[in-house]
Order: sequence, then structure tokens, then C-alpha cells
Amino acid sequence: MTPAARVQAAIEILDLVIAAARNNGAPADRIVSDWFKSRRFAGSGDRRAVRDLVFRAIRSCGEVPMTGRAAMLLLAQDDATLSGLFDGSRHAPEPIRPDEPAAERGIAPAWLVDALERSGIEGTEASALLDRAPLDIRVNTLRSGSAEVPPGGERTAAPNGWRYPHGTAIEATPAWTTGTIEVQDTGSQLACEAVAARAGESVIDLCAGGGGKTLALAAAMDGSGRLLATDTDRTRLSRLPPRAERAGAGMIETRLLDPNREAEQLSDWQGQADAVLVDAPCSGTGTWRRNPEARWRLTPAQLQRYVTVQARLLDVAAGLVRPGGRLVYVTCSLLDDEGATQAQAFLDRAGSGWTAEPPVLPAGRPRGPGLRLTPAHDGTDGFFIARFRLL
Repeated sequence: MTPAARVQAAIEILDLVIAAARNNGAPADRIVSDWFKSRRFAGSGDRRAVRDLVFRAIRSCGEVPMTGRAAMLLLAQDDATLSGLFDGSRHAPEPIRPDEPAAERGIAPAWLVDALERSGIEGTEASALLDRAPLDIRVNTLRSGSAEVPPGGERTAAPNGWRYPHGTAIEATPAWTTGTIEVQDTGSQLACEAVAARAGESVIDLCAGGGGKTLALAAAMDGSGRLLATDTDRTRLSRLPPRAERAGAGMIETRLLDPNREAEQLSDWQGQADAVLVDAPCSGTGTWRRNPEARWRLTPAQLQRYVTVQARLLDVAAGLVRPGGRLVYVTCSLLDDEGATQAQAFLDRAGSGWTAEPPVLPAGRPRGPGLRLTPAHDGTDGFFIARFRLL
């Protein structure tokens, strides 16, 4: 592909990404991959170059752009070489018209920028949300003798965390093959540290998804005790058993739940758990480094639905904790509505039987009754973490 053809390809892919963002379609990564599957003429260099253009454009646009061309014109405003490729030649984009509008530069849609500012995320804290994320791994202590940690990494704040440059082929290493390592952001690892799970305990991961945090809890428990992973998404939960086998975490149980029937279907665990982790569904504002187009998908109504679900799950989890036990609430969001405000609302509802017990972690800063990690301050994805104890 010529450089101009790469620009035109990026424009076509961006049109698909924009449509998907407006209609809750496929993520940008999948759209890029699918686009190239039917275009075998594109080499690996073409794929890398086009992908880079696509994600540079996504990161640059605040509001959802009208078209992929408008998004690419925004990049061209600061890049004379790029603007010169709009020459109308074969497979190239049409020349730029006088006064042709470009997309609007920004961090996110205006309503979301306002919500972040109200939550203390602005300036460098906000701009860091759109940086490229590094690749973090967790050494799996259940398999840590199986292979060496891959070279080229550096330690992170998490006890078993290592960091590698973006794009490192970590899944091609012996350590990955043997289950010695798992890909997991350092912030996510620290959220698991906040649970303080120990060998022999009874622990529930209430919103386990594909099980990344469940596997970290199993390692913290040294593979001993009861660890129940639940979720309402059958597809995501089905990924956990093979991952657990690879990781040597045979003590994990899984249970598929029906939405709004969680308490009923966990009646056998009422008041029994030493710890319950609620890694609640959320807006994902702390993960924009990995999924920058996600900020185009979120609406105020969707945010309010997340807040409602989070409150309900906290109340469900509270009923599962034994006296003296702990409840850990985590969201990968930087919005107070899903973090500090949500945690304080739980304490207000729960009454004097519960107390906040902010975890002591090697990263993060106090925010309400918990801690908040941010890309700018901590070099992790954005997280809010709160821990409560039942007296």
C-alpha cells in the first residue's frame, strides 16, 4: 500500500468505528482486524501503519466525529506530510477542500469532560487517560517455578507485577505457555491485594467476568480454601475454567447467576464469606488508554444504569459476608458517581454494622472512603478501591 492508500484505509476503518460507537457495535480492535482479513494484499507494515493512524485519530477526537475523513483531517492539521497525502491519486483520499471542517480535538464528549472535572480529573490527569498503556503481567505464584519471567521487563508497584513495552509478544514466551504469568494491569493486581485473601478462607468474586482477578485471588490463597467465581455473563464466565487449569488454580468454583436473582441463588453463602470482591460493571473511564473509543459510547443514561447496578450488587455482597469479614468494592472508573460517592452511599445505607477500612497499598491516593489510582499519578489504569468490614 502507498502512504496515501494507508490514509484512505484508515478513513474507511474510522467510518466503521464511528458507526459502531453510535450503535453499540464491535470494538475498534475487532473492526481493524476484520477489515484486513478481506484485504490480503496488505502486508504487516501496512497493517501497523493503518492501525496507528486509526488509533491516533480516535485519541485526538473529543466528540464523536461526523466522519472518518473529519477525524483524519484533525491529524493532518498538525502534520504537513499527512495533509499532502490527500492528493486524489489512485487509492488516495480526495484533496482537502478550502475550509473543510475537521473533527473537534478534545479528551471526551463535553458532558463527560464535565463529569471528570467534578471528580477531580482534569489537565494532565485527563490527558493521561489517552496515553498508550504499557503491558503489565502478574507472576503466578502457583506456577512460579515453571519458567523464568520474560526478559526486558521492570518491576511495578504490585508485589508480583512486571511491566513491558507496549506490543511485547508476551504470549509467545515460555512463561506464558506454562502459566507462570498472566497479563494483568498493575492497578488490577493492587485491587486484588486490597482483598487480602489468605489460604483456607472462603472468598467470592461476585462479578468475575473472564476471571483475571479470580486467578490472582487463587494465587494469594495459595490454592487453598473456597473461591467462588460468579457472573451473569455465560460467555465470559466460560473462559475461566481453562484459564484456571492453565494457572494451576483447581480450587476455583464457578456459578452462573441470573440478573436480579443473585442473592437468591447465593443463599447457601449468606453470611459465610470471609471476603467478597465486587469488581462492578462500570463506565470504564479508567481504561481509555486501552479502549479509547469507549468514551464515544458512554451516555448519561448508561452511566446512571451502571450506578444503579453497582448499588444493588454492593447490597447483595453485604449479605454474603460473615461477621468480621470484608467487602471490597472496585471499579475501573474515575468518576465519583461510581467511586467515592457510591462507596459513601453504601456506608450510609448499611448503617453502624459496617465501617470503611481503606486498604494500605503502594500506590493510589485517598478519595472518599477509599483510594483512587490514575494513569498520570500511578502509571496504572484508573481504579477506585474501597474496603469495608462487617463488625
